[in-house]
Amino acid sequence: MFAYDFDRLNILLESVLQKSLTPESWKWLRDAGKAVRANDDIAKFNIAFVAMPRKTGKNMVTVSAGAEREMKGLRKDLHIKGWTVDQLSRVWLLMQLKPEDKERYIAAIENLFMNGEMGELVALYASIPLLAYPESWRKRCAEGIRSNIGQVLESIICNNPYPAEQLDEAAWNQLVLKAIFTGKPLLEITGLRERRNPNLAQSLVDYAHERWAAHRELNPVVWICVSPFIVSANFSDIQHVFHSEDPLERDAAALACYESPYEPARKMVDRDENLKRDIQSGKITWEAVAERL
Repeated sequence: MFAYDFDRLNILLESVLQKSLTPESWKWLRDAGKAVRANDDIAKFNIAFVAMPRKTGKNMVTVSAGAEREMKGLRKDLHIKGWTVDQLSRVWLLMQLKPEDKERYIAAIENLFMNGEMGELVALYASIPLLAYPESWRKRCAEGIRSNIGQVLESIICNNPYPAEQLDEAAWNQLVLKAIFTGKPLLEITGLRERRNPNLAQSLVDYAHERWAAHRELNPVVWICVSPFIVSANFSDIQHVFHSEDPLERDAAALACYESPYEPARKMVDRDENLKRDIQSGKITWEAVAERL
């Protein structure tokens, strides 16, 4: 039912929550979790889920580097740094729902999605990698990408392993494009490099043409998605960016060419020894380009 070691991760998250909450708040949350596990009373679960910020507050979660590493070992690419305690508490409470009755389990969570306010939706979308029946949330995740609420989008797009693991190519490409359109940090998309594909690359080249025609700026990090698919048909676009007056654009084009299997692109970097050395030494990286934006 779960795509990870539920018991071990559940215990670890309990430890993180206990350290992040006051004794009174932790007792309330622990008791709420026990009630959910013992009675599976959906009405009481809903009340606790909605009441969470009042009961736990909204401080940032306290999580050690060791706990972070352990989490990622238990659930690949799980990332809770930057979460608030009410968000993590809601996610943990969702984990306490009994999954044996699949239809009832999914209905209870879908009801929250359909009626949730912003903070609740942030927690719900962040929880998807930890829910039972991973394949059952693909449609819900794809629908969330269409949200116009910034924090909700971030909970889906940024540091969430579920989309890369479960979305089909069309939905995945829509997520990356939505991230670009809304100014979300592309390098915080889990699986961005692994899920690059020719259709996405072509969409981004077309988007670049639109931006250039309108004399508008383009996030240079988009070329990370084009790099594996540089070919004769789009090489002139890469050359255009490579010879830009903007140093960030030049660095992005150089990285794309350096990582590309297309020989003319690689030779363009090879001809500039200083540029190639800066890439090989780690002075020019995608992360450095993103930080300077």
